[in-house]
Amino acid sequence: MIQLKASRCVRSLSKESECNKCEVICPTGAIVVGSNPLPSINFSACVGCGACDAVCPNEALFLDDFSATELFFDFVEDKENIISCHKNVPCIAALNIENIIAMVLLKKEILFDMGHCEGCAIAHKCEPQIRKNHEEASYILEAMESDAIIKLENIKYEKEEQETSTSRREFFSKANLKGVLKTKHAFEKEIQKATDELVEHTLQKSDIALLKQKRITERRKLFFTALKRVQKPSVYHVIESDELTFTSMKILDGEACTACQMCYRVCPTGALSSDIKNSKIDFDPFLCIKCHICHDVCEPDAIKLSPSYRVKEFFEPAVQNLITFRVRRCGECDMIFSTNSNDKLCYRCKAEEEEARELWGIRSYHDE
Repeated sequence: MIQLKASRCVRSLSKESECNKCEVICPTGAIVVGSNPLPSINFSACVGCGACDAVCPNEALFLDDFSATELFFDFVEDKENIISCHKNVPCIAALNIENIIAMVLLKKEILFDMGHCEGCAIAHKCEPQIRKNHEEASYILEAMESDAIIKLENIKYEKEEQETSTSRREFFSKANLKGVLKTKHAFEKEIQKATDELVEHTLQKSDIALLKQKRITERRKLFFTALKRVQKPSVYHVIESDELTFTSMKILDGEACTACQMCYRVCPTGALSSDIKNSKIDFDPFLCIKCHICHDVCEPDAIKLSPSYRVKEFFEPAVQNLITFRVRRCGECDMIFSTNSNDKLCYRCKAEEEEARELWGIRSYHDE
């Protein structure tokens, strides 16, 4: 069953977030992004395909009985190179681009078993996503000059049924406290599944404490680990950013930027950062998960997606400086603040000045 870690959902970072990837990909309409900031889930409608987990940029959604990270290590050791919904995944759509590339780089060849898609009730959403992932991953592998290959084949893999017998002694040995707790958890899940209604999620106190933490996703760690084990390309190609769904490069309009600090404060991974004086904005492309939250909160629309991406960032990631600010002392409250203009007042004092002028009917601060 799908679960939500509220503190990792980018919608919890700002009400301005427009992310609804989980809602769009869900083949049964079990996930709804409405007036409530966090996604609501109908557990009864959820079929556990894991497609929402794969498209979630910050790994906020996860299946309680499947982990792409665990699959990565099991698959690398597996003699076979088949990925199938009848073998090792709930659906091939449960794998993110980074998971796919990391596995194929080490395995050299992966076979996606598409044989079970025909007649599948969720194929109308999941099969196009699988093919889209295959296309994107193949494009990136080509740009990296890798000879690794991903194939789509109608294998129709089926597991061999194995008879198992459990003795009375084995039965009672498993009936311990851990087993009881597991049974209780399974029972509670079944009750959730039986409730045919949307369950709203809210931020708890424990979630709020985690919001400020900058975290690198597990899939990005695996991706980086795999890249360290392959040969670098002879030429670092430049690819179109529209072809990448999991990372990006940024461009910042220095004249439009107001030094409000919002973009790097809400960035969940620390891809956007500053220093202790807030005198600059730096960007690390390798940490970017393309969640779009920095663009959503930027009121003047100063931060843009670059139309291209350098493959060099995969192998030799480097932090880029997007802008440097002036650091001044406020002429009103004497506090130090950063600015991209000739302002002599900090943002708080300027806001108070604007409010006072409005009350007294005096011309706006910006009109002078």
